[in-house]
Amino acid sequence: MNTIQRLAALSALPVAAALVALPAQAAERPACPTPTKAEVKRSSDDKVDKPPRGAAAIRGVRVNHIPRGFTYGGVLVSKHDGITEYGYQWGDDRPNADAKQRSLWVRVVCWPKASELAQLKNGPFDMGTFSGDTRTVKIGDRQVLTQEGDGALGDGRYAGWVERKGVVVTVMASTPLVPGLAKIINGIKL
Repeated sequence: MNTIQRLAALSALPVAAALVALPAQAAERPACPTPTKAEVKRSSDDKVDKPPRGAAAIRGVRVNHIPRGFTYGGVLVSKHDGITEYGYQWGDDRPNADAKQRSLWVRVVCWPKASELAQLKNGPFDMGTFSGDTRTVKIGDRQVLTQEGDGALGDGRYAGWVERKGVVVTVMASTPLVPGLAKIINGIKL
């Protein structure tokens, strides 16, 4: 083997090693989607997006089914007690008292202790607690805790699940969106 062939073979080794390492690295997921400093600031400043953001509104989360008809949206971030609540809320311009008012809130909670669905009933969430009558349903491959929306969350249905250890996802859909809630939940990918 001449020098050029040896150099070509040696230079191919790091590329081959990198290619072998890629599938293992690609299979790793980040521990939990967290907001950037800019997103934390947008939340604290109550910035409103008109029009609202789309499927990638929450960094590290894809909401593949967002019903039509929303006119604004906003990032919501809360950090407390060693957890981070990070989400996005879509809404329309109807008043809260209007039965046709449409709102959708998807949130990821980075809660290191979360590992099973029953923990959500006592979760240390700032907003959107599972404090009412809950029931467990299967939606797609997920076991999901649901309850009717209460006064703080508005009318509709509230749902949540443990996506993986330390990562909780919650969804609040107003009454007009409840018939499509399973499609919304199935479309959420982390």
